[in-house]
Amino acid sequence: MPPQGPLPELDLAFSVDAALPEALLSAGGDLTDPEAGSSRWHLRLLAWLEQLGPELPPDLRAAAYSLGLALVTDAEIAALNQDWREKAGPTDVLAFAAQDAPCEGTPPMPLPAPQSGQGLAEEAGTLELGDIVISVETAGRQARDHGHELEQELLFLASHGLLHLLGWDHPDDDALTVMLARQDALLAAPVQPG
Repeated sequence: MPPQGPLPELDLAFSVDAALPEALLSAGGDLTDPEAGSSRWHLRLLAWLEQLGPELPPDLRAAAYSLGLALVTDAEIAALNQDWREKAGPTDVLAFAAQDAPCEGTPPMPLPAPQSGQGLAEEAGTLELGDIVISVETAGRQARDHGHELEQELLFLASHGLLHLLGWDHPDDDALTVMLARQDALLAAPVQPG
């Protein structure tokens, strides 16, 4: 969809777990680089937010967004998966939506620790979306199983997580098919350098 109005702003808290194997970090290219990755993810997420903007409900439309993206190990995501979903073992991506109504008895949403020069936006008008956590180790296995590069798998998982932050869900096969089609459209759209 063509952009409607000014581009949104994005405050991105990006982190890469230092315990990730060097081979995986290398295979992920700029997306898994603690320095270059922030800019690359920022451009991609901003393009997706711009593309999704016209179809968002009014309470999710904002001039500025804030979200966290953490690339972690299987051990880290397994701990989150157990704490939040009561499921043992690692998963590929978890999304912690800040705009969802909190469930009774759940622990507070985990937020990534701000890195130097970064932080969660506090200006008026900035909408906190939440956090996307991706296991790079699981993504690496899935990329190999699907016969594509790690970078493609990371983008697929991040688009899935972003849609969850924006209220998309897939409680059944039909909803999953629709959500996957929307992800394909996000991934196919060109990203304009800022």
